[in-house]
Amino acid sequence: MARERVISPELQDEEEQRYDLTLRPQRLDECIGQEKLLEKIRIALSAAKGRGEPVEHILLHGPPGLGKTTIAHVIAHEMDAHLKATSGPALVRPGDLMGILTNLQRGDVLFIDEIHRLPVIVEEFIYSAMEDFKVDFTVDSGMHAKTINIPLQPFTLIGATTRAGLISAPMRARFGISHHLEFWSPEHLQQVIARSAGKLGLTSDDDALDLLSRCSRGTPRIANRLLRRVRDYAQVHGDGRITTAMAKAALKIEEIDPLGLDRLDRALLKCLITTYTGGPAGIEALAATLGEERDTLEDVVEPYLLQIGFIARTRQGRTATTAAYQHFNLTPPAPKSTPQEDILF
Repeated sequence: MARERVISPELQDEEEQRYDLTLRPQRLDECIGQEKLLEKIRIALSAAKGRGEPVEHILLHGPPGLGKTTIAHVIAHEMDAHLKATSGPALVRPGDLMGILTNLQRGDVLFIDEIHRLPVIVEEFIYSAMEDFKVDFTVDSGMHAKTINIPLQPFTLIGATTRAGLISAPMRARFGISHHLEFWSPEHLQQVIARSAGKLGLTSDDDALDLLSRCSRGTPRIANRLLRRVRDYAQVHGDGRITTAMAKAALKIEEIDPLGLDRLDRALLKCLITTYTGGPAGIEALAATLGEERDTLEDVVEPYLLQIGFIARTRQGRTATTAAYQHFNLTPPAPKSTPQEDILF
């Protein structure tokens, strides 16, 4: 089992989920960042309200922790509708979805997280519900089997996924709005942290919030998690005020540097730079050297290092970039020269 990482964008436990609920914005006007998506949603909501219809189905895709679930709750609040949340792995057979669909009222929002993990039989079952607001449910089997056509109240399906490429083309075509969520800028993250600090009743310095925003890897969930860790440290070792000194001390305990890299990130980079002289090195060799699972390095560590340009993937393996050397105050090796071709004339 992989150890818990403070800078992981995944939800870690139910307690963190409750914290997220308390800090989550309720209305579009309270939302920060993702301006293009929010403008799309604002137009779609206004048009749907004017027609007296539910909002068209929405597909949100992007890395975890960027606000897909939050946006679903905001849409439900804006439409004065109820939200029913479930996930793809929880829906094993059509009967699991049948009870949810038949209990939806007109205009309600059905949120399916990790929608790419829906079994094929459930995915095909939901097609008619999305298009025609009705489902055909088969009762019994064999000679006594019969199909019952059940009408549904018009509803909005919001699907969220971190693996958009795994969603089938027929499913993707049934969403009216599809949008990829981008990583947040440090400026937007600082606004998120300031808003969360206000909701938690914390007093903070702007420089401390700026420091936390730059360590948050472009992810609001990580920003809020770091804020809670610094709050706890300031409460124990200070007067509760979040200052730059308190933020630096708390981040030092968590082994997080100013770029948001933790111990495992730095271990991978140092292994690549020192043991493999900057690469190229295969992911299996790196995993064996570090004593980590290959999946952990590929799915958890590499994405952010690729995003900030510290490693590069080549056909021969992973290589450390000049920026990675500079981060550790090391001199990058001279580029390898290729032998000149013999001059014929």
